[in-house]
Amino acid sequence: MASPIISIQDGAENSQQLSINSRNIENAVTGNITIPGDKSISHRALMLGAIAEGETIIEGLLLGEDPRSTAVCFRAMGAEISELNSQQVIVKGVGIGNLQEPQDILDAGNSGTTMRLMLGLLASHPNRLFTVTGDNSLRSRPMSRVIKPLSSMGASIWGRKGNSLAPLAVRGQQLRPMHYHSPIASAQVKSCILLAGLMVDGQTTVTEPALSRDHSERMLKAFGATLDIDPQTNSVTLTGQPTLRGQKVIVPGDISSAAFWLVAGAIVPGSDLLITNVGVNPTRTGILEALGMMEADITKENERVVAGEPVADLRVKHSQLKACEISGDIIPRLIDEIPILAVAAAFAEGTTVIKDAAELRVKESDRLAVMATELGKMGANITELEDGLEIVGGNSLRGAEVDSFSDHRIAMSLAIAALNATGETIIHRAEAASISYPNFVTTLTAVLT
Repeated sequence: MASPIISIQDGAENSQQLSINSRNIENAVTGNITIPGDKSISHRALMLGAIAEGETIIEGLLLGEDPRSTAVCFRAMGAEISELNSQQVIVKGVGIGNLQEPQDILDAGNSGTTMRLMLGLLASHPNRLFTVTGDNSLRSRPMSRVIKPLSSMGASIWGRKGNSLAPLAVRGQQLRPMHYHSPIASAQVKSCILLAGLMVDGQTTVTEPALSRDHSERMLKAFGATLDIDPQTNSVTLTGQPTLRGQKVIVPGDISSAAFWLVAGAIVPGSDLLITNVGVNPTRTGILEALGMMEADITKENERVVAGEPVADLRVKHSQLKACEISGDIIPRLIDEIPILAVAAAFAEGTTVIKDAAELRVKESDRLAVMATELGKMGANITELEDGLEIVGGNSLRGAEVDSFSDHRIAMSLAIAALNATGETIIHRAEAASISYPNFVTTLTAVLT
């Protein structure tokens, strides 16, 4: 069988075009692959290492652009962070409350996690002034969801559009304890407030409407913080002013990156793919549940616990997917995977409905609108809803010129769709994939040969 032809060309304004020419939709996706380190855990390991006492050793760090932004920001505030690599990164922390006032503006790049979590720490450092910005995309994304609760704790933060958009100026204050009832289930909001609570004299509690990912809670405990978690009410309480001590952190593979290969293996006939060392934290495995509802052939192998995080190898084989409804409490546990789930739905029998996902409109792009338009160009029967998507599966996809809108998850989702589309697909601004998956194209080539 002929393999799909994959090539990269230079595009306009230093962008890249990824060309995938799938002349035979029977090409199988096979082999064993490893995936980049978990982005969420990588961010938190760098941040907690920077504010802990002593030395933190990080193995398996994601080398994407987002963690690099985190490292740059915390180096500017006094933490010693060695050159980033996936083998071992050493962080020498400054201790809680000892971040220095930087000499320049802190640039979070494209990383919403960097900016939102960092704001909790900056706001709680009294008598220090910080200015935070990001790229064009990040400067258009809402920060009010963390600024409002921080302000209720006594924070002083100013920004554009009624203190909701970066660039942001932060004057650190002695913050007050608070019980925050979050209107949305968001790990970024929860983590921001908990990090702010580290400097508070008293207890800080966050209650969510549904469970969001819990990497911050797990890692804070490992570094020495005292937390009380109530799963019945989706609440977590942190006791302020702990002593955090540097730890060894082993970062598992990112299930959000694995999701692209899970869908590729499920939709491409003849596929049999093993994805090793994947983090399967139950607050992140909504993608496995959703694909299970779609009757994907996925099995967990070699389940184990590594540095407090559950890990497994995931084997996926081709199967005929079935439509389902994805909504409610599962959404926070797969919010980043909805673009690739839309691709899976395009090849499923029946009509898949995704609801309660309005959060996707304020990510790196409006992911609902972009997936509807770009998959539609490829022939998918997809309708944009106010808070989700409706996808009628079964249409044969065809190659087309599509655009990632500089969104890494869009770029990779469209590339997986192209594997089962007839003819050539050209993805503009494909370099966005490097934000979370620097070697995505290399791995794509490997599983097809």
